[in-house]
Amino acid sequence: MQFIPYSLYPSVIRPFLFMLDPETAHDLILRGAKACSNKSLLPIFSQNIEYRPVKAMGLEFKNPLGLAAGLDKNAEAVDFFGALGFGHIEVGTVTPKAQNGNPKPRMFRIPSAQGIINRMGFNNKGVDYLVENLKKRTYDGVLGVSIGKNETTPLENAVDDYLFCLRKVYPYADYIAVNVSCPNTPGLTKLQAKEPLYNLLKPIRAEQKNISATSGRYVPLVVKFSPDLSDEALENLCAVCLDLGIDGVTCTNTTTRRDIINGMVHAQEWGGLSGEPLRSISSETLRRTAKIIDKKIPIIGVGGISNAVNARERLNDGATLLQIYSSLIYRGPNVIKSIVNNI
Repeated sequence: MQFIPYSLYPSVIRPFLFMLDPETAHDLILRGAKACSNKSLLPIFSQNIEYRPVKAMGLEFKNPLGLAAGLDKNAEAVDFFGALGFGHIEVGTVTPKAQNGNPKPRMFRIPSAQGIINRMGFNNKGVDYLVENLKKRTYDGVLGVSIGKNETTPLENAVDDYLFCLRKVYPYADYIAVNVSCPNTPGLTKLQAKEPLYNLLKPIRAEQKNISATSGRYVPLVVKFSPDLSDEALENLCAVCLDLGIDGVTCTNTTTRRDIINGMVHAQEWGGLSGEPLRSISSETLRRTAKIIDKKIPIIGVGGISNAVNARERLNDGATLLQIYSSLIYRGPNVIKSIVNNI
């Protein structure tokens, strides 16, 4: 039974958090969420979310709405976020070695647009730390892990980092997301080109099959798309995923476009833009992707979803599952209940 009145978040909690630097507020929330992930405390924070089961990638989700990667990079508060009612949680992006990411400041709010710009740069405590946290979780929903490469790893050796992370997280993940579309790690998006992507995903797919055969447990692979791809680039990306039998795709990561927030505070900052300004861009990419893929593999829709109408639109456009991040920051945990119970 929920004891916390999440409807008060926009008027009481958010104003306090927004007085803080965005990354400071993020860290404060995460520390609190980690502390509240104690099994005895979770009932205080749980919400009554309707059961809306969805089957995708051979997995059963309690509902189609999940938490996008980036908020809980190190899987430190999985149980808390699970108690809020998410049908799945994606942690990471994680890299083989711990890394600090880009210099601060690296996260900026655009309140007038309910948007966020970040250039975090895969800051995380390394895959071994994440795995130890996953071993402790009691959350019984679907758990995805987003994997990436260390910034110091040359692109030509990127596959080694992805394979290292894949092997580490495979026993503890329900699906694994291959992140090649984050705009904040230098050169990473070059891996989305047809030949580099094929050369990256082919050995990852082969290793997935090998581990599945030896362990008797199949963990699906998902590839996360950028919203800034040309029609030709998107067609090539989809073709590679279909050819290799990738289990799912995510539309989309953050955007580098700034036209929709031109002139607003922090619009000149470089990094990935998320939240409401991403909504139409992400929706369009999803529609284009759905047309190419033609229901052959499921799509996770993410980017600017903040209410049930947005969610229904994304489902109607071809998504099977959904994820949110920025709307949780702007609207609080009540947005989860509002979306799931009304789609």
